[in-house]
Amino acid sequence: MVTIDELTKLDRSKFTKAADAWSRVSNRASTAMGRVEGEMLATLRGTQKGDAATSALQNLTRLSKNYQYIHAECGLIRTALSGLAEELEGPQNKLKQALKDAADLKFTVNPDGSVKYPTTEATKVPFVQQPARSGNVPLIGKPDPNQAKAQEIADRIAAAVQDAAEIDGRYAKALSKLNTNGKLDQTDWADVARDIKDVRAAAGKHFSEDKIPKGKSPKENAEWWARRTQAERDEYVALFPASVGALDGLPATVRDQANRLVITQDQADIEQRFRYLETHEPKQYERRTRGEWRVRDEWKEWKREKERVEGIKDGIEALQERLVNTTKKGLPEPYLLSFDTNGRGHAVVANGNPDYAQHTAVYVPGTGSRLEKIEDGLGRSDKLWRTSAALAPDQKISTISWYGYEAPQRVKQDASHSSYADNAAGSVNQFVSGLRASHASDVNEHMTVVAHSYGTTVTGSAARQGYLSADDVVFAGSPGVQVGRAADMDVPKGHVWNEHAENGDDDVGDFGKYVHGHWEGTDFVIPNDAKFGAQQMATDTEGHSGYWEYTEGEDGKPDKPSLSIKNQGRVIVGQYGEVKLK
Repeated sequence: MVTIDELTKLDRSKFTKAADAWSRVSNRASTAMGRVEGEMLATLRGTQKGDAATSALQNLTRLSKNYQYIHAECGLIRTALSGLAEELEGPQNKLKQALKDAADLKFTVNPDGSVKYPTTEATKVPFVQQPARSGNVPLIGKPDPNQAKAQEIADRIAAAVQDAAEIDGRYAKALSKLNTNGKLDQTDWADVARDIKDVRAAAGKHFSEDKIPKGKSPKENAEWWARRTQAERDEYVALFPASVGALDGLPATVRDQANRLVITQDQADIEQRFRYLETHEPKQYERRTRGEWRVRDEWKEWKREKERVEGIKDGIEALQERLVNTTKKGLPEPYLLSFDTNGRGHAVVANGNPDYAQHTAVYVPGTGSRLEKIEDGLGRSDKLWRTSAALAPDQKISTISWYGYEAPQRVKQDASHSSYADNAAGSVNQFVSGLRASHASDVNEHMTVVAHSYGTTVTGSAARQGYLSADDVVFAGSPGVQVGRAADMDVPKGHVWNEHAENGDDDVGDFGKYVHGHWEGTDFVIPNDAKFGAQQMATDTEGHSGYWEYTEGEDGKPDKPSLSIKNQGRVIVGQYGEVKLK
């Protein structure tokens, strides 16, 4: 129980200083995690093999997770202490004001909160001290004008102490659950999510998720973030990493920090969920009234959920591998710009920081894309970066895998529907606009959207429904983009590019045009058609998915990019005169 004396003498700066100290510990742990992942793990993977190397990798990975866990838990402690210090300011100021008012009236405040006051001449009992108590406790003595004043002060004192006690109890409960001993298993990471909820509950008056913008433009999101102090930014990342990580317009470094917390927590939850499903398979068959057997609906649902969860689990593992191995194949540091496990799972990963890139390319995948298959998109984005960086070695380049939508999964049953593209269009526009909003103002920016297959339909729908803030658009293997002219794609004239396999074995457009093409009087028009107005780039690859292929080098020489991907790279770095056209 908080006493009057304790609340009066409370030095709240001790809490803020402690919060700063925990913040430094949290930041040091984050830095240490980056060194383990970026220097030790990456170097070891690239140079060592064998049982000893495998054991060292396991130990270093565990160490990295320990540092990340310490970073998260210390951040929560910092947030709780900051919230405690700020919330106690109100009750303390109220108490001090009440004590001052009592002193000015020459009233006496007792340790239990009762207030004694001198009687006036009208009572004919001069200077007799009478106590005023909070609540409905009767006052002793004759009615006196000071009685009401003393009662009001006593009530204010009681309210201030009661508020402080409630705040103290709320934060004490949250702080007692936080763990910084660094001894981890998967359950501990699941506990982090619960710890976040506990600290949210404690600090709800201090920091609220309602204050984070929702449904705003990326520019408005960026302005909101710019108005926050560094301490406030740290608190929002610690308490609401998923909301901050998903906010288009915020700096890539901030989104990456938040989403790495989210993916690690979600990985623990997904693995627990998968283990539960594995051990709780329902009965598969049931006998019907006529004696025949059929598969039970409950088992079908269990199987669908198990496959979904397993796919997300595999996708997370591929993502974590890319995030940890920061120097894989000579690539720049990755940034996790978005992540969630909704539906089939979604993620957005950048090679290099797009906020400081002179050339940025966003890869939009097509049918079949989901978190489980993100390794395919990461591979293409990696190749786009290598190709573009080789063409412009003196410039900063970022290539992004955008797995941010629910894509159709089956060609015949799903990909013929426009709803997937129409539902994703707003997210594409929001994300690309967000890259513009977070980009460094002193660095020139060139933005390209590279879309494949159904991803071209998504990109076309984005331009049709809103504003696609791109300088160039590259289509590959398009079934149609919902618009009939390149001029409808929100980019300057001559900056819509198209690739279609030269040998004619990419027949997606032949079938897709009747669903996603644009009717132009006599026929459906898609980017492959001359009347669409796209720049038709030459290709040297085969099939619907070969546009990003490299040719294996001979006699130990490096692999060489195909003409198909090299043309894309030339567009990405703005070397338009070097693009080979049909």
